[in-house]
Amino acid sequence: MATYKISSEKAAVTGVQATLLRVGFADPAQNDQIVRDAVARLAELVKAGTCGDACEPADEAFVPMSGTLVLINGAASLPVACAICHGVSHRFETVAVFDPKLGKYVVAVSHGATYKPGDLIS
Repeated sequence: MATYKISSEKAAVTGVQATLLRVGFADPAQNDQIVRDAVARLAELVKAGTCGDACEPADEAFVPMSGTLVLINGAASLPVACAICHGVSHRFETVAVFDPKLGKYVVAVSHGATYKPGDLIS
């Protein structure tokens, strides 16, 4: 899984607690391998949180991998972006992706009433 990196951290957007996924390429590879590695890394985060097996939900370092809002920020090819979005869209009500040209997150997936696809989040 050295071809793609995903880390998570807590974030707050307009008073809403969110999970921020920082994503990016690592060792060079073709998209088929990068997609496999990204999906595997996402599964690791879901299984263990982001502070390892000793992490408890009450732990300050614990970052939930489900909830109301997930923000995705970083470089991804289209196949990798689709795989990541699919992986989190069943766990979060809203998925928003950072657009550097706008300097904001664009809602890509919404299963609730708070945000609609195309909404901008600062």
